[in-house]
Amino acid sequence: MKVQKTNAARLLDKEKIDYSLVPYQVDEEHLDAIHVADQLGEDISMVFKTLVLKGDRIGHFVCVIPGDKEVDLKMAAKASGNKSCALIHMKELLPTTGYIRGGCSPIGMKKTFPTFIHSTCLDLDKMYVSAGIRGLQICLAPSDLVRMTKATVCSLF
Repeated sequence: MKVQKTNAARLLDKEKIDYSLVPYQVDEEHLDAIHVADQLGEDISMVFKTLVLKGDRIGHFVCVIPGDKEVDLKMAAKASGNKSCALIHMKELLPTTGYIRGGCSPIGMKKTFPTFIHSTCLDLDKMYVSAGIRGLQICLAPSDLVRMTKATVCSLF
């Protein structure tokens, strides 16, 4: 099966970052990372979800956390230099990032937003994030994702 490259993959190519594109079967009823991990046959701790939040001071920012965890909004606010923050509404996701729910990659958003990746990524040799479309994940080294997104690694839950 030929896998079409996404904008996120092309950006990784441009930076000469090693990665693989891993397709999976999409279930419109279950767009969560737990379903993705099951489809990939990987532990959920390796499959990270991308959340977009809006803070009261810096505006939009991105948190990348393991798929079975929930972001702690107080910790995310503190890490990002905000006093408070909230997840953006689903209807804001596409106009803000260029991505849809279930296909939001931390790589290649419309604008570059401050990005924060949960520290458990450092315990892994490889991790998965969305490739920018439903049904496709990018597998890469956590250090490469941190470098590519200029992320801060910190505790988010």
